[in-house]
Amino acid sequence: MADNARAKKLADLIREVVAEKLQRGIKDPRLGTHVTITDTRVTGDLREATVFYTVYGDEEERASAAAGLESAKGILRSAVGRAAQTKFTPTLTFVADALPENAKTIENLLDKARAIDAQVREASSGAAFAGEADPYKKPGEDEAAE
Repeated sequence: MADNARAKKLADLIREVVAEKLQRGIKDPRLGTHVTITDTRVTGDLREATVFYTVYGDEEERASAAAGLESAKGILRSAVGRAAQTKFTPTLTFVADALPENAKTIENLLDKARAIDAQVREASSGAAFAGEADPYKKPGEDEAAE
């Protein structure tokens, strides 16, 4: 349990350090303001860290940012080592986060559901009951009808 807490604490530190360094310390034009660090995960032995990021832009900008992150990996790992002050600095692996694509897929599905709901609402607007408005018999109605 304690190791899991240490890994979480180190992951949070790595996310903050990498984001700060990308914003202020690296002058690579491929890593402009359109790269966002979304999450960081560290293995239980604290040897490897996976940094998830998103890129605001098209496919070309995503590929460019991936190349920029790969080339800045050493600088970023050094910054993490200085901030963490641990015996071993974890190796960094950058993975493009699928969050924007997942959000877009969900939004498309919700749009389809809204369109179908609108069609059902439109089709039922002029509809009438198949039988009586209230098909259930109420106590005492049988006696009143006789």
